[in-house]
Amino acid sequence: MIWRKTSSIKFSIALSADRFLHYYRGNARSVIVRADDGRRIRLPAANLRPFLLSDGINGEFELTLDENNKLLDIRRL
Repeated sequence: MIWRKTSSIKFSIALSADRFLHYYRGNARSVIVRADDGRRIRLPAANLRPFLLSDGINGEFELTLDENNKLLDIRRL
């Protein structure tokens, strides 16, 4: 088994369903969020689609990145 070095970034998001519709339709491709540590993170809107509910996307999330900052996973906390 090969072990990879990974890192995680936590962030909160409050995005209404109407606002996310712009991303869903492809009018905007990425979402910029502020991580809990203050960094600005840009991620593809498509990665947030699984978390879309009738009231939008709300809550705390954690990104897992590989050593090249490639997104490995995103999960709701």
